Amino acid sequence: MKIAIAQLNPIIGDLSGNAQKILEVAQQVAADGVRLLLTPELSLCGYPPRDLLLNPSFVEAMKITLQQLAQDLPANLAVLVGTVKQNSQAHTTGGKSLFNSIALLENGKIKQYFHKRLLPTYDVFDENRYFEPGLQANYFTLDNIDIGVTICEDLWNDEEFWGKRHYAANPIADLALLGVDLIVNLSASPYTVGKQRHREAMLQHSAVRFQQPIIYTNQVGGNDDLIFDGFSFALNAQGKVICRAEGFTTDLLVVEFDETELDLELSSVNPAPTSEDEEIWQALVLGVRDYAQKCRFSKAILGLSGGVDSSLVAAIASAALGKENVLGVLMPSPYSSEHSISDALALAKNLGIQTQTIPIGELMQGFDHSLANLFAGTEFGIAEENIQSRIRGNLLMAIANKFGYLLLSTGNKSEMAVGYCTLYGDMNGGLAVIADVPKTRVYSICNWLNRHEEIIPQNVITKAPSAELKPGQVDQDSLPPYEILDDILQRLIHEHQSVGEIVAAGHDPLVVDRIIQMLARAEFKRRQAPPGLKITDRAFGTGWRMPIASNWNAIKQISNESVIAGSKSP
Repeated sequence: MKIAIAQLNPIIGDLSGNAQKILEVAQQVAADGVRLLLTPELSLCGYPPRDLLLNPSFVEAMKITLQQLAQDLPANLAVLVGTVKQNSQAHTTGGKSLFNSIALLENGKIKQYFHKRLLPTYDVFDENRYFEPGLQANYFTLDNIDIGVTICEDLWNDEEFWGKRHYAANPIADLALLGVDLIVNLSASPYTVGKQRHREAMLQHSAVRFQQPIIYTNQVGGNDDLIFDGFSFALNAQGKVICRAEGFTTDLLVVEFDETELDLELSSVNPAPTSEDEEIWQALVLGVRDYAQKCRFSKAILGLSGGVDSSLVAAIASAALGKENVLGVLMPSPYSSEHSISDALALAKNLGIQTQTIPIGELMQGFDHSLANLFAGTEFGIAEENIQSRIRGNLLMAIANKFGYLLLSTGNKSEMAVGYCTLYGDMNGGLAVIADVPKTRVYSICNWLNRHEEIIPQNVITKAPSAELKPGQVDQDSLPPYEILDDILQRLIHEHQSVGEIVAAGHDPLVVDRIIQMLARAEFKRRQAPPGLKITDRAFGTGWRMPIASNWNAIKQISNESVIAGSKSP
């Protein structure tokens, strides 16, 4: 039996467009003798549809589109399509009104529905908000082959692999007990750094444990802040990868199931990711391209400061949209160094993008004059520094509004974490490209990008980072060195370590205390930031749910007391 894996890039809510993509792939593979076509989770509406699911007309339109797709598909081809199914028992027994489902389409009809059993509610996932979990193992028989059906999270509960159970049920184990011949999984699994290694290791364990061949079909593309990396793959019953799709692009693979051996045969195996910098680069390029195209932007604008962050974002935008569709704007102030201007122009030349230069000195004087009476008798400080950033933000927004460009924000995760950014200034934008990329990783990606030729000018990488909002300013006037800051943030944000644990790792207690306070105080800024592309397991986006008004200092004090007592807080 030939089985096709369609790694699709849907547009959220574009039911007819997404159905057409499925139909085109179906027609292509049917001509090659494929018997079963797999598509990703919620492939008909795209993942995640979020609160579109609360609109009854959207759900009804999906039902109608699915029925039409079933009629349009080629004969003698079975297709698994991700969709939603209404829960007819919800009004009498309680529960959510929808299931996250897979529909089996064949010979013009919807033959069966299979419901997702494990509904994630962590990080960016909120599926209990919309869906009722399925209660039974899902399988169907096609040409005398019993095929088990799972949906995304259904795979992620192998207690032997994880060391514990996250849910009561293990759908893979249940299907193995039923004696199915093959397990397929239709997923929409968002990208994070190194996640593909975890997916393959987890499924290799399950394949060997249950002696089951497994096919994993993943969505690809950017949807808002989420990036889906694809890398669909299949394993034989011995846990060997027998096929792997390309990452960060649509792909179509065909594998063969041997009915005699009851196993999958070796097929096309694309290389697995080997460099974290490379995969992050590919993810961000895809994220920018899809965000722009799906929001109907063709051109982007950003401020070029001559610094490493704006340089990296400009390079990403050029790769995503084409150099002819990116405008870099230089906005020097009286405090801007000559090398900042020359470095920004050198970067633009390397990338081949257009630039405009708009000095802001006279605009600064205008603000000084307007605020002179109110600010009389006070010292120059952060308020005056931030006016410069807000002037630049206003100029960029004006150009973006005038010409219909997408404004790209250039702040990194380290700055977003501690609030080293200006509301209504450098935080302006429609998309924060590197908001989940720590400063140290920004440098690492830039060095990777320069591995064959200089794209980011070397002086941009080697000079001390500075916002240049006052004479002689460098970032380390206000922040610890980024190597220290990023390690503390990693331990706080990703590993949830206590102050005691972070200090025990070698960090100064006073520095840790200050970073905790800065992290908490900056929450109101992050809440007003543009959506940021997610590349880590703990991003400041839809999965970050911290309160703005909270007694963070009390938590900090408890942790400090634990340090004094020589114990670790929970």
